[in-house]
Amino acid sequence: MSTIDFSGRVAIVTGAGGGLGRLHALALAARGAKVVVNDLGGAVDGSGGSATAAQRVVDEIRAAGGEAIANGASVTDFDAVQAMVQQAIDQWGRVDVLVNNAGILRDKSFSKMELADFRLVVDVHLMGAVHCTKAVWPHMVAQKYGRIVMTTSSSGLYGNFGQANYGAAKLALVGLMQTLSIEGAKHDIRVNALAPTAATRMTEGLMPAEVLEALKPEAVVPAMLVMASEQAPNRTILCAGAGTYEAAHITLTQGVHLGLTPDTPERLLAALNEVTDSAGETVPMSGSEQGTNEVKQALAARAHA
Repeated sequence: MSTIDFSGRVAIVTGAGGGLGRLHALALAARGAKVVVNDLGGAVDGSGGSATAAQRVVDEIRAAGGEAIANGASVTDFDAVQAMVQQAIDQWGRVDVLVNNAGILRDKSFSKMELADFRLVVDVHLMGAVHCTKAVWPHMVAQKYGRIVMTTSSSGLYGNFGQANYGAAKLALVGLMQTLSIEGAKHDIRVNALAPTAATRMTEGLMPAEVLEALKPEAVVPAMLVMASEQAPNRTILCAGAGTYEAAHITLTQGVHLGLTPDTPERLLAALNEVTDSAGETVPMSGSEQGTNEVKQALAARAHA
C-alpha cells in the first residue's frame, strides 16, 4: 500500500479558516506539506472578513511542528489571488497542490432568490476557483507537476431544493475540471473534484443532530488527500461522507439513431425510454466522444439503408 506523503510539497487551501478547509489544511500539514491557509474570514453568506480565522489555523499547524502562512485574500479578487500565489512562491519556491474549497451559501427557492445572490454564489464558487487555478497554472506547467481539487457538491450533481445558485456553480466546477484535466495531463497536472457530505457551519440547522454526528467532516478529508497526492487519479469525481466513498460519473447512453424526417420529433418522443436506457452507457473521456457515437450510428444506418 502506497503511503501518501507531502514532504517537500507546497499546498494552498482556500476557505481554510474553519470547517472542511481547516481540516484539509491540518491534514496536508500533518503529512509534510507547507500550507498557505487562505480565508477571507467572512460569514457563511460571504459578508464581513477577518484574517484571524486563517491565522488561528496557521498557529495550530505550527504548534504541531508544521509550516504554514496565513492569507486573507478574497478568491473573487484575481489580483489578490495572484499575490497569494506569489506569497507562496516567495516563501517556498513552488506550489504543488491547490484545494479550491472556499464557498458561501445564499439559499432560497429560485422564485424568491435575488439575482445578486445568484451571481455572488457563482462568483465565489466558480470564479473563485477559476482565479486560483489560473494563478497557479503557469507555475505548475513550469515545474511539470500539479494537483488541483475542485469542491463540487451533490447539489450540483443531483440538485437540491433552494440551491439553484449553489448547484449551478458546483456543477460548473465539474465542467471546469473535465477540460483542465485534459489540458493539464501532459504537464502532470491532475485535476479532480470532491463532493463532500459533512456537518459544517454551512449545514447547521439543515439536518437532525444524529445525522450531523455521523457526518463528521473529518471523514471527507481522506478523499481530498488522495486527490492531492502524487498518486492522484485524473478527472475523477469522488464523493465522501460518513466514512463512505463513491465516484460520480457523467455518462452517455448508447442512444438510438432516428435520422431526420418530418416526423422525427414524434418518433423521438416515442423512443425516449430507449434513448435514456442506461444499459451499456459509457463515461466519455472527452466531449468529442458524443459526436463520435452519433456519427458512427448515422453511418451504420446509412450503410444498411
